[in-house]
Amino acid sequence: MRLARLVSRDVNALNTSEVRESAIESLSENLNDSLVAPVFWFVLFGLPGAAVYRFANTADAMWGYRGEREGRRWEWAGKWAARADDVLSWLPARLTALLLLCCSVSVLAGVRPGIREVRSEARMTPSPNSGWPMAAMALLLGVRLAKPGVYVLNSAGRHPAASDTLRAMALGNRVVALSALCATLAMGSMATCGSR
Repeated sequence: MRLARLVSRDVNALNTSEVRESAIESLSENLNDSLVAPVFWFVLFGLPGAAVYRFANTADAMWGYRGEREGRRWEWAGKWAARADDVLSWLPARLTALLLLCCSVSVLAGVRPGIREVRSEARMTPSPNSGWPMAAMALLLGVRLAKPGVYVLNSAGRHPAASDTLRAMALGNRVVALSALCATLAMGSMATCGSR
């Protein structure tokens, strides 16, 4: 199953709704991990900033889980990677949630959630960062996102339908465009200030 490569859960027993939840969660979290955070660190510190962030994030994904391999415990390697990723992702994760909220104008009719609602839902996850974009997406789409035995986001929401996956992708595309615009403007203004 391709989904097993993207999410850290047993995918064999997932029903259709849970597969959609996993896909939407993965999309949301990766908006930060693969787009907003690397661009954020690139704007601040250039290619070295983006490279350091991607190294920490990839190391966390590879080593950040407890377990044994070839009879050896690898928890020590995961701890430093997880802490580095937590620190480097702290601000970008919240920025990703904010970008999602900004991009949602025509996605939902009715009242949009605010940053307070997102923060409240984000606290349901054990991660200090990944809950932010996932909570924003869950609230914007009006769906429930859950990792069994770990967390439930927007528990009052409905189970996602196929159309919600498409709506999540549309929001993701808008975040990509807005991130590119913000990065371009930030780098342009930094270059202007630097030339004075």
